[in-house]
Amino acid sequence: MKKVFLSVLASCALVVVGAHAANTLPNSCKINGFAIGCQAYTFNRFTTFEAIEKTAEAGGKCIEFYPGQKFSADQPDVKSDHNLSDANIKLLKAKLKKHKVRAVNYGVVGGKNPEDWRKIFEFAKKMGLYGITTESVQDLDVIEKLVKEFDIHVGIHEHAKRDDDASYKVWDPNYVLSVVKDRDRRIGACADTGHWQTSGLDPLEGIKILKGRIMSCHLKDKTEKGHEGHDVPYGTGGGRIKDILDELKAQGFKGNISVEYEYNWLHSVPEVKQCIDFVKAYGKAK
Repeated sequence: MKKVFLSVLASCALVVVGAHAANTLPNSCKINGFAIGCQAYTFNRFTTFEAIEKTAEAGGKCIEFYPGQKFSADQPDVKSDHNLSDANIKLLKAKLKKHKVRAVNYGVVGGKNPEDWRKIFEFAKKMGLYGITTESVQDLDVIEKLVKEFDIHVGIHEHAKRDDDASYKVWDPNYVLSVVKDRDRRIGACADTGHWQTSGLDPLEGIKILKGRIMSCHLKDKTEKGHEGHDVPYGTGGGRIKDILDELKAQGFKGNISVEYEYNWLHSVPEVKQCIDFVKAYGKAK
C-alpha cells in the first residue's frame, strides 16, 4: 500500500511540474538558442501587419505585440489589442503563419479592473502567447491568480527613471525583484536593458540582480548612458550585449528577446537585422 501511495504521489508531482512547464517557446522561434524577434513598437509608424512583415524581413522568428497599433491597411481604424474580435485574431494568426513569425508576448499593457485583466489573459491564450508584459505591480494579486489559471508568464517592464516622480519605482531592478521574488515562478521581469542605460544603470548588473526571474527581455544597445543616448545595432554601443547574452545563457533563460529599436523609425529594418545577426553569430568562431 505504501508503494502505491508513493507512486500516486510521484505521479501527482509530475502533473504539477508539467503544468508549470507546459507553456514553453519552441525551437522553431529560436536563433542560436535564443527566441528572438521584434517588439512591434519598433515599427510603430506602421501597422501590425507591416510590423510582422518587417520582423520577417529582418530575420526575426517571433514578435511581441503592444496595445494600440493600427491593425492593417485594410482596417486602419482597428487597434491591435486584447479587444480584437475573433475574426481579426484569425486574420492575425494567418498573417503570422504566412511570414513564419510566432507571436510570443504582448505589452506593455495594463488592466482597468479584474475583468479587463481576464480579457488580456484570454487574448494571450487565444494567440498562444508565452507571456504578457506590464508595469502594473499594484495588480499582482489579480495577475498571479490568472497566471496560475492560464499558465502564461508575466514580466514587469521598466521604463527609465523619472526624476519628477518618486512613486515610479519599477525602473530599478532591485525594486522589481522585491515585488516578484515571492510570487509564482512565472512572474518576473521583462528586462529592458535600454531603459536601464537611460537611467544610468549597468544593464549587465540588472540582469544579474534578476537572476532566475527574467521572463523576457527588451534587449537594446545604446550609444551612451543617460537620455542623450540612442539605440544602435548590437555590439556597437555600450550596452554590453555579448556579456548579457553570456549571462542569460548561464542563467538558463527560457523567455523571448525582443529587439525594440527606438531610432531611425522609418528605415530601421537594416539595423534591426544587424541586431538579429549579432545573436545569430553569438558564440560562433570567427
